This record gives sequence, structure tokens and C-alpha cells, in this order.
Amino acid sequence: MQKFQRMSTLLLFFGLWLFCSQRVIAENAKILVPAPPKIAASSYILMDYHSGRILAESNSDQSLPPASLTKIMTVYVVFNTIKDGHLKLTDKVSISKKAWKTPGSRMFIEVNKQISVEELLKGVIIQSGNDASVALAEHIAGDEATFAVLMNEHAQRLGMMSTHFENSMGLPRANHRTTARDLAILTRALISEFPEHYHWHSQKEFTYNKITQHNRNKLLWRDATVDGVKTGHTDEAGYCLVASAKREGMRLISVVMGTDSENARADSNQSLLNFGFHFYQTHLLYKGQTTLKTSRVWKGDHNQLNLGLADDLYITISREHYKDLKATIDIEGAITAPVEKGDSFGKLNVSLASQAVVSKPLIALESVGIGSVFQRIFDEALLLVE
Repeated sequence: MQKFQRMSTLLLFFGLWLFCSQRVIAENAKILVPAPPKIAASSYILMDYHSGRILAESNSDQSLPPASLTKIMTVYVVFNTIKDGHLKLTDKVSISKKAWKTPGSRMFIEVNKQISVEELLKGVIIQSGNDASVALAEHIAGDEATFAVLMNEHAQRLGMMSTHFENSMGLPRANHRTTARDLAILTRALISEFPEHYHWHSQKEFTYNKITQHNRNKLLWRDATVDGVKTGHTDEAGYCLVASAKREGMRLISVVMGTDSENARADSNQSLLNFGFHFYQTHLLYKGQTTLKTSRVWKGDHNQLNLGLADDLYITISREHYKDLKATIDIEGAITAPVEKGDSFGKLNVSLASQAVVSKPLIALESVGIGSVFQRIFDEALLLVE
């Protein structure tokens, strides 16, 4: 009988050990993703557009010459100038001798010609025209140096802390530098803020002055989901490419700098994009400005307060594990009036396999004023017994 009991106890412990071991393995397996592909480049990064999560990177903060990837910022500044009402696509730009003489890739504009802003933008985006970049810079800021000041102001505002521009087109200068991470930040802003113009980055060719030039981004021909963004090349920078693609509602941004050929930069970006789309998914968990919890407000002219997130919350996780996400709401103590819309009163915490994924502040979705004297006295009494 004792032997039977000892055997039963051993079997019970073994079963518990096996169950716990399998659970630990399962929990760990939930967040395992194969290593990203090996990329022969000076630097690269792969970012999810909606969540901002970095899915792969190498030397992504290394300061490097950007070559014509510079023109992403040039276009961004022009788009902002249009948005602010200081420029129209139909405005005519007078071409200076300096713009006409700019070396490197060209749109083939001519001195003293009047060319529309829209045509010059297409010359920059599709043909990578250095001459068109300089023409737009001079038209907006008077000269390239002043335009570069605008570029750097926008870079600082966007959080591109390792970037400094000295010209509008990317020809080598000693202090003309950026990083793969900063270029991903810039590209994300460009796509988000100017969707009405971004589609030009997917245009495969553009004809100006009876000269047709093709977009140098080979992925536009290889992959129908790719819709941008910009190529770059100088002897110093090597072959560079910022690409973006959208599949099933998920958009990725890849930046590869310093490869040794046009094919290498295209292949490298394709590998990163395929890796990201295959192993990850992006989900909209909660809409911004939508009530997630209603809490009691004390001493106010209202006794209920709706709490939510300031912005939409997207999350990028390994595929098949959306159901394993767990969200909790933590409210930081009693809420007492007055309350201003946007005040923070807690956090929304999201975890996967017991690991924190993201934490966002819960904010007041409306204001609550101070209640009447009677209401304040009454609530004070209730708080004493809470």
C-alpha cells in the first residue's frame, strides 16, 4: 500500500513538472521569431509604419552620408510649405543657372524656364533630379543654405537627432549625415502627413522636356505591394534605398544604406520586407479618443469620467499570437475635480507571455468642473469612509 502511495506521489509530481515545463516552453515559444536575414550593408532598419516597432536593425544609428535619400526631406519640406499655404502645386518656378548646372542625376531643366512646382516635385521623386531639388530649394528659401536650415529644423522636430543636412540633393559634404533610424522616422512622417501626395513615389517613370526617365527603385517592378520611396548613390555612400510596402493593411518601412550595387540594395530591402510580413502582424488594439473605462469623479459637477487613449494604439507582434495578448487598466488613486481634458489618470498595459509589450497613459476624454458646495461636502464625507 505504501509503495503504491509513493508511486502515486511520484507520478503526481512528474505530471506537475511536465505540465509546468510545457507551459514555460509554450510561453517562451509565443515570442520567438527567427533571426532576420543577413544583409550586406553598412546599416539597415525595418520599422512597422503604424506601431513604430523596430523588427530588424543593424548599425541603425551609425552616421552615414545619405546621398539622394536626402531628397526625402527635401520633398517633406516642400509638402509642408504647400500645407502651410505658402506654395501651390501650380506655382511656377524660375530656373536659375546654379540649379541648371547642378551635377549628378538630372531632370534636364533649362535656365530661365518657368516650371510648375508639381513637375519639379515629380522630377525630384521619380527622376531624382538634383537640378529640380535645387530649383525648389531656391524658390522656397532663396538659396540652398537657407533651405538646409529648414530641413534641419524639421529633422529636429521629428526627432531625427543624428541628422544634419547641408544641401537639398545629397551631394557629398563633410557634415551632411544621417542614420537609417532617422530616415525611417522621416519616411513614416512623410507617408502619414501627406497621403494625398505620397502616391508619386510609386510612379515608375516621368517624362519632362521629351525625356523619359525611369524610377530607380527596382522594387516597384518586382513587388506590387511596394509603393516607394527613394534610392540614393554616391561613391562615398554606396547604393542606398528606402522602401515601403503595404500588405493586408500592414505597412513596413525598410532602410538599407551602403550596399555595393543596385541589385544588392533592392534584394536587401526585399528580404527585410518579406521577413517582416511573414513573421509579424500589426493590429489596431484600441482607437484613440474612445472610452475604455468610466471612473468615478469626486467633488465635480459630474460624477463620471470617460478615460481612453490620446491616439490609436497599434501593436506589432509575432503572427498567430494576437489572442495571447493581455490588457489591464490601472487607475492611479481617486479622481478629484477639477479635471482637464487630456489629464492622465492611469495606464493601459499590454503584455504577451508575461512580458510587457506597451504601456500608454489613460487620459480624460472630457473636462469636469468643480461641483457645488453641497456636492463637495457630500463627496468628502463619502471619501472618509471609502
